[in-house]
Formats: sequence, C-alpha cells, structure tokens
Amino acid sequence: MSETAEQVRAFWSQRLGIDAAAADGVLSAALSRGGTFAELYFEHKRSGALSYEDQRVASAQSTLSQGVGIRVVEGDAVGYAYSEDLSLEAMRRAAATAAQIAHGSSDDVGPIEITAASYPADRYAAPSPTTGAPLSEKVELLRRADAAAREYDASIAWVEASLVDEEKRVLIVRSDGRLVADYQPLVRFNVSCRSDLGDERRNARWGGGGRMGMAYFEEHSPESLAQEAARQARLQQEAQDAPAGTFPVVLAAGDSGILLHEAVGHGLEADFNRKETSNYSKRVGQSVASPLVTVLDDATLLESRGSLNVDDEGNEAGRNLLIEDGVLAAYMQDRISAEHFGVTPSGNGRRQSFRHIPMPRMTNTYMTAGEDDPQDLIGRVDFGIYCKAFSGGQVNISNGDFVFSVTEGYLIEGGAITAPIRDVNLIGNGPDVLSKVTGVGHDLEMSDGRWTCGKDGQAVPVGVGIPTVLVSGITVGGTQLRAGAGMSA
Repeated sequence: MSETAEQVRAFWSQRLGIDAAAADGVLSAALSRGGTFAELYFEHKRSGALSYEDQRVASAQSTLSQGVGIRVVEGDAVGYAYSEDLSLEAMRRAAATAAQIAHGSSDDVGPIEITAASYPADRYAAPSPTTGAPLSEKVELLRRADAAAREYDASIAWVEASLVDEEKRVLIVRSDGRLVADYQPLVRFNVSCRSDLGDERRNARWGGGGRMGMAYFEEHSPESLAQEAARQARLQQEAQDAPAGTFPVVLAAGDSGILLHEAVGHGLEADFNRKETSNYSKRVGQSVASPLVTVLDDATLLESRGSLNVDDEGNEAGRNLLIEDGVLAAYMQDRISAEHFGVTPSGNGRRQSFRHIPMPRMTNTYMTAGEDDPQDLIGRVDFGIYCKAFSGGQVNISNGDFVFSVTEGYLIEGGAITAPIRDVNLIGNGPDVLSKVTGVGHDLEMSDGRWTCGKDGQAVPVGVGIPTVLVSGITVGGTQLRAGAGMSA
C-alpha cells in the first residue's frame, strides 16, 4: 500500500512542523482583511528524470521541492501568493499578500476548528514507488528498451528512452475547517525511435505509465514499449501521404480519446462556461452530440494517470457524467465556478504545483462503450481513414475548433484497412464531429498513461479513453491551430 492520509499528515507535522495550529495562524492572516474563503495548499514533491541516448545515460536529475500556495477568495476575485519557506513568519507574509484582494476588516479572525477529513479507498496503491528504486534498476530498464528497439529492425538508427517519476505529499487546509492529505505517485516511461532508409528519416514515440510504482513494468515491459515505438517508426517508411479532404473516420479504441479531450473536454470546464467563452455555455440540458455519445470524467479509475483521491482544493474527486445520450448533463467544477452555478464542486479543481492557482481541469475523460462490433464499423466505410495512434492536439475553446496529429493511420478501402498513411492531421469542430458519430464499439479502452494536458500555462497529468468510433466525416490535412489548450504525449 502507498502512504495513508494519516501517514501524510504525520509527515507534515513531525518533519516540517505543519499542523492544525500552524495552519490556523496562517489562515487567520489570510482572512485578516476579509474574504469569504481561504485555503492553504502544502506540497512536498520528490521527482526524477533519467534519459538514455546513444546507448548511454544522457542525463539524470533528481529534484526536491516544497512550499505552500495561499489563496483568498472574495466573490469571483482571487488573491494568491506562495512561499517556498515554510516558517510561520514567511507563510504569514505570503498570506498577507494574498489577502490584498479583500477589502474588509483588519481585525483578527477567531480560531478555526480544523478537522481531518477522510476520503475513499486509495486509487493509486504504489508499494514500491519508482522514486525509491536504485538508479541502477532504472538505468537497466532504459538499457533494455534501447536494445529491444534496435533489435526490432535494422533501420532503427537512433533511440532515446526516458523515465520520469515523482511522489507528492499534499496537505490542504481550508477556512471551512476541512483538512485533507494525500500521497500521489506518478511514473511515465517513453521511448523515441528514428528509422533511417536512404534519405528518408521517420520518427515515432511510445510509452506509458500511471499512478504506480515499479509494478508498472511487470505488466508493461520496457521491451514491449520500445518495440511499439520502433514498429511505428518503421511503418512510416512504408506509408503514403494522407489524402486531403473530408472522409469517414474510424477512431481506434484507446488513444483516440484525445479527440474527445480536445473536442469536448476543455469546453466543458466550468470556468470557460462561467465566463461564457465556451461554445457549450448555457447549454446544459441541450443536445450537443449524437445520441450514441455518453462522456464521463472519472478520477476514480485505479492507478490511471489522471486519477485522484482528492482534488487540489481538498474536495473528493469523483466520477462525473458530462454528456448522456448526446445531451449535456454538467460541467467540471472547481469551488469558484460551482458557487457561481449553485452546484457542488465536482472534484475537478487542479493545479500544476503550489506555485499555481487551481482551476477546473479534466482527470480521466472517456466515452462509454456502445453496442457495435469494431470490425463492423470498419466494414461500413467504403473509403476513409482509420486512426490508431496520436502525438497530441489543440482546441480553440471559444468555438470548439480542434486539430490533432495522427502518428499511425491507414486508409480504409472497400470496408477493409489497407495502406498506412503519414502526415495526417484531423481538423474539425467538437459539437459538429460528435453529432456525426454513427457507430460506437463495445471495446472501451483507456490509453496507457502518457498524456499531459496544458491550459493557461499549467500542465497536469490526464487520462483519455474511447471505444472504436465511426464518425461520418472529419477533415483530413491542414496545419497546426493556434489554440487555448492542448495535449502532449
């Protein structure tokens, strides 16, 4: 088992002197000028990054960071400050800075009755976190990946493997008296390969991870991850240029969930809808997709990259229905937006670190399974595109226009998958594309944990998933879109 909430609380109090009494003093300083709410977000993060290139260790980094982010809320206005110094004096100074947003009394705030809150069963057990593994074991994982990629095909001329991991201990104390603690492990393993044939060079990248420890590599060997990257790179040598135009598209199960993330997810984050800058604003209860489409954001999936016990505002992270049978059911809420809409926070308040303010963000976003056989969906296409693997995407929140890059795609001709294609970009509009979903497979699959979501300068780990889906028409071709949010693998 990973550390319990009780153990994390003990870590903060015994090693760093942060307990209910210290938190009460800082909260009092934060609310000394007024404000309706204040919160302290303490973070202690140990992280590492190891890369292997040209059959040797190219870089190795180990980082330890800690600090507190202090937020004061008055209506929609927010004051925020952070401190890497956890002395009471430094935290009070940061609290006074955050308090400048408020314009009330300077009288002392009475003591706050702080109570430790419980949360559900651990969603990311990591009995042996990768951060605690010997460096030699990690290097061996990378060496194995490098060797497997080179052995896959003689054309593989360059390989880079990397392992990035972290463990965070967070403590959140709020002015409503709620105190929560959580231990959050994370690992990500990537392999990049280049295939050289004559003057032609083709690259591919693959990997995975999640909120796991060394046990991840018992189920996903470095060899299997490396061979997949090498296979995709070599496949691109045989691929033909993608056709341009609008065609039926079959999205393979798993990684194709990034279309859902880009086409729908960001537009359903409540801050954009509170500000009415999303094309989904004021549309709860309306049809926004095909009746075949049901979408959830679910932080409860065991060990998935986007899973959480509690969000970064101290609310329980849960399983939230966003679209049901094509009808918009709800937005993803943080505290401020939930108060605006008169609903309960959905556990989607997330931040990159204690240096960043929380905002509504996705966790694991996926479309539920349908009833179609995946092969039947391909058989329904006379000429179109089959998309299997992706490198990332972007979305313009205001109108829902999106673009994302396909790294493994094929032509569909006469109801069968035929030639591989390359340099494929899918371009479309979220509500428009989801309205064109004409078939949903029974094979829901979550992508392995390799996705990072960017929004307003903050990056957070997320999960995506989807069954095989048939869309009657998506535009193929074009260039990257200047957009407000995006994904990277």
